Amino acid sequence: MSPASETAGAPSARGLALHTRILIGFVVGVLAGVLCYRYAGSDSAWLNGVVTYVTQPVGQIFLRLLLMLVIPLLFSALVLGVAEMGDLRSLGRVGWKTLLYTVFVSAIAVVIGLVLVNLFQPGNGISETARAALLEESAAKAKSITAQAAPPSGIEMLVQIVPDNIVRAASGGDMIGIMFFALMFGIAMVLTPTPAVGRVKEFIQGIYDLSMTLIDRVIRLAPYAVACLLFTLTAKLGWQVLFLLGKYVGVVLLALALHQFVVYSAVVKFFGGMSPLRFFRSIEEAMLTAFSTASSSATLPTSLKVAEENLRLPPRISRFVLTVGATANQNGTALFEGVTVLFLAQFFGVELSIAQQLMVLGVCVLGGVGTAGVPAGSIPVIMMILAMVGVPPEGIGLILGVNHLLDMSRTTLNVTGDLAAAVVVSRGEAHETPAGEQAGGA
Repeated sequence: MSPASETAGAPSARGLALHTRILIGFVVGVLAGVLCYRYAGSDSAWLNGVVTYVTQPVGQIFLRLLLMLVIPLLFSALVLGVAEMGDLRSLGRVGWKTLLYTVFVSAIAVVIGLVLVNLFQPGNGISETARAALLEESAAKAKSITAQAAPPSGIEMLVQIVPDNIVRAASGGDMIGIMFFALMFGIAMVLTPTPAVGRVKEFIQGIYDLSMTLIDRVIRLAPYAVACLLFTLTAKLGWQVLFLLGKYVGVVLLALALHQFVVYSAVVKFFGGMSPLRFFRSIEEAMLTAFSTASSSATLPTSLKVAEENLRLPPRISRFVLTVGATANQNGTALFEGVTVLFLAQFFGVELSIAQQLMVLGVCVLGGVGTAGVPAGSIPVIMMILAMVGVPPEGIGLILGVNHLLDMSRTTLNVTGDLAAAVVVSRGEAHETPAGEQAGGA
């Protein structure tokens, strides 16, 4: 587990965990903004001065710090996520089954999220006047992002997935091109097991570690940034923001519940040959650990224990699948990212076409592979996708305010998905293990 994961949810020197301080910043920002909206009015000169010269700049600096770290973090994480499947050469079909399962089930998770967001429209509800004002204020700041994010259409979009110049793609914010290059780079590392490539992997691991350390330091500023971002929004919109936020949380939790108890039950029964009731009873300990720690990596020892002792899966298979899955099989994270992007697009009145939503789906699936299995690891990925589809980044403060509850919930889904993958991949492999270690049947 990276150093960032050790500190992201740990108590500070003042005795308060980061998520608690973020929640305090959320409450302070909301209450102060609503009171100012109620008693001063959104047209107040002094209130506009506070927003223009204090809260907005602080929030913008925080967002720019996150955006600054997106490319090194996503490139290194995605390369390592693919390269860690180097055991594919020795495990053969086991590795490919794990990879195919991850992509397939992550895609289902994102589709569930996108369907529910389009069905319930949690981001709609503020007045057109307020939305127009928000867009007008954020237009100048998001102009460069939006200009780069406008996706091509048709066959041109397919062709441009492959970058002709990776340096130009990085400088121009072509995230799809960067992710494609990272995938190819990681696959090449798997196929080239030489000492020199091993040193390259160590170098990329160093970039990842440095990026995670910087992300950890930036996230420590989140309590102040969230207070400023929420003050800026609520001082202009009042209680409308809180109503929409409640709808958003409800949609995320509903999508997670559907994937947890419907999709995983079907996967375990039909592809793993195991009773869903037995499966969920056997993994209760891992689910509770995941919910309490909000970290797939921190839950890995418990997951390995329940896989071998309760589910009685072959250790050779479960250790590989669960270790890779702790970083590469993030179904809940992919779902959360898709819902969040569409929610913020609706909030700011940015219409996303079917092609753009499909692009979001694809990036979220890849993001599930390239997202760190630590608290708040998905925030940089969301920032990247927002930039790609031209959604102003100011609304991220809304998400950070309720992120810890959703992080605990989606981590539980991630860990459940890893164990479900171990059950599916183990089926048909049991004959290669000693008696008594075979995967359980229905």
